[in-house]
Amino acid sequence: MSVKKTVYATLLIAALGLSANIASFSVEAKKKELSQEGFEQYVAQLKVEALEKGFSQAMVDSSFAKVKFHQRAVKADRSQPEKVETLDTYLPKRVPKWKVDKARALYKEHQVLLTDVGEKYNVQPRFIVALWGLETNFGKIMGNYNVISALSTLAYEGRREAFFKKQLFAALTILEEGHIDIENMKGSWAGAMGQNQFMPTSFLAYAVDGDGDGKKDIWQNQADVFASMANYLQKEGWSDELTWGRQVKLPEGFDTSLAIPKNTGSRKNWLKAWSQTEKTLAEWQALGVRRVDGTNLPNVDIKAALVFPDDENGRVYLAYDNYKSLMHWNLSYYFVSSVGHLSDRIKFPPVK
Repeated sequence: MSVKKTVYATLLIAALGLSANIASFSVEAKKKELSQEGFEQYVAQLKVEALEKGFSQAMVDSSFAKVKFHQRAVKADRSQPEKVETLDTYLPKRVPKWKVDKARALYKEHQVLLTDVGEKYNVQPRFIVALWGLETNFGKIMGNYNVISALSTLAYEGRREAFFKKQLFAALTILEEGHIDIENMKGSWAGAMGQNQFMPTSFLAYAVDGDGDGKKDIWQNQADVFASMANYLQKEGWSDELTWGRQVKLPEGFDTSLAIPKNTGSRKNWLKAWSQTEKTLAEWQALGVRRVDGTNLPNVDIKAALVFPDDENGRVYLAYDNYKSLMHWNLSYYFVSSVGHLSDRIKFPPVK
């Protein structure tokens, strides 16, 4: 921070009646001690920043009027799930028969709307329904956290302060644009919102007004929910001429270095690895790759990359370009596999 900015920050703190030692929110300090008093002081700074970004005093006051510190959000953010799953144990829990049955029923119930959305955005409706089912159990589990409170809490916690502050100011923009009011702006502990669990920046980038009523309501308006999901996929390169991928089997002695490494560290590195390893289906066929039932791969001129959600001893998939769109939604082999498998089971007749 420059001297000029440091002086400005010190004067600003003084003007707010805050002592510098209390208002110094280093990451390490916030890791060691989080308090209601400290949170309130931090929120005061957030409100000043919001005003500096051009939000009105009335908007800032109403948005933060009931803001509160959520210790549970901090605990959830700091907790790391134990890596004890394999795809074989994960998929039956994420895509049980009851969810497949419900997905098929809701597909039929909303078929007219889904067909219209699918044709407009060139996205097969079964993938929209699959995402809907896996993100929020078809809109039933959206989270009940006040989004401003959740994002303020996680910004205050400090480990990913810049990220959550960016999300917070995006949330204020959504409120300012009138898509939802503060009382109904609910989400997960991390600030993911609505039936499709968009983070605020994703909302601003991908949410659309599906029925032309002037609002982008991903909480209650089914036309907006479906259209926003489809718009997301379309903007990230989706093609309705492709599926997501297929499970395959490898020959004995196959060179597993031809697959995308499992741990690439970032989406950028993963995409780079994709570009370095993708081949045509004919090339994979020549290398001995076959459908899981042992038959030849489809005789079509498309490219695919090889992925191991677990390792070479687990399930193996050839992933098509749509797989990349789903990995942009959630950079997780398990999540993408669950979306793909549910979408396949929604389709009639089932994909073979």
